[in-house]
Amino acid sequence: MPELPEVEAARRAIEEHCIGKKIVKSIIADDSKVIDGVSASDFEASVLGKAILSAHRKGKNLWLRLDSPPFPSFQFGMTGAIYIKGVAVTQYKRSAVKDTDEWPSKYSKFFVELDDGLELSFTDKRRFAKVRLLNDPTSVPPISELGPDALLEPMTVDEFTDSLSKKKITLKALLLDQSYISGIGNWVADEVLYQAKIHPLQTAVSLSKESCATLLKCIKEVIQSAVEVDADCSRFPLEWLFHFRWGKKPGKVNGKIFMT
Repeated sequence: MPELPEVEAARRAIEEHCIGKKIVKSIIADDSKVIDGVSASDFEASVLGKAILSAHRKGKNLWLRLDSPPFPSFQFGMTGAIYIKGVAVTQYKRSAVKDTDEWPSKYSKFFVELDDGLELSFTDKRRFAKVRLLNDPTSVPPISELGPDALLEPMTVDEFTDSLSKKKITLKALLLDQSYISGIGNWVADEVLYQAKIHPLQTAVSLSKESCATLLKCIKEVIQSAVEVDADCSRFPLEWLFHFRWGKKPGKVNGKIFMT
């Protein structure tokens, strides 16, 4: 599932290549499971002729600010991904589209051509994503229900320690709760807990203040490191659990056999 680093890589690619350009063609999939609350034809008509002013993200959600509302909003689900033709946007492994595949992909749910010829597509192979057209994406669910963004709105050590002291839930489950901290999914949670040397099933309330500080530090370091390399897992530190837990690489992690 795409997590904060993958969605941030997509946002940065849009910021770099699409800002200030006008949408001259739009193709929205006739798929009411993914295209939520608006018909494909109304969606297409609403964005046509508008310029993309900025790209925003909170947690695992992304939205485009156009020169007038409403704005396209993307909840990535399990296999959502942004592709810009000719641009090396990080490809999440379960939704990669090869250069030899049809373009736009048969899995494309949102496709636009810009006035300089650049083409952008949001694909979703497994159809768990949601693409919406919203006047103010931050004021309505799911974005309005999210907790602080793990990258952009970090807690202080005291705030984090105090919040954990009130939680009897296990730590991995808490980190996955998007209303608590937004942007962390399975691989980030596993990596953070591994680096902090904290068992996923330990309860939050049982953590010492020192362990709370270590956990917060690891959240910051793991996310920043992944974002800095545009979520390209081949460039993650070699000692990261990711390569063994999610890459299915056989062997040992720091001298210990890891069982998947």
